[in-house]
Amino acid sequence: MDERMVTAAEFAAGCRELLDEVAAGGGPIVITMDGQPVARLASCREGPGFLGAGQRRYAIIGDITSPLDVEWEAEVNPDRVLDPAAWDASQVESG
Repeated sequence: MDERMVTAAEFAAGCRELLDEVAAGGGPIVITMDGQPVARLASCREGPGFLGAGQRRYAIIGDITSPLDVEWEAEVNPDRVLDPAAWDASQVESG
């Protein structure tokens, strides 16, 4: 569906009617100033929005709340001090 365009003056003159139109499912309206789009008036009921954007696209497989059976290096040697200056990039495996 193409978005309807109205000027800022038209929006100011008929704001209530435009809000009612969008709320009733009339689609979004682009508001322009000097021929350039500056705002978009859209229903809050359109689409899933950000929070529902990934809905039904991902599946959780397995247990994601239980601890892993992996020892962290910090738990094995809590007195170890990491020195970023001593880091050697040649020790990193390239994949």
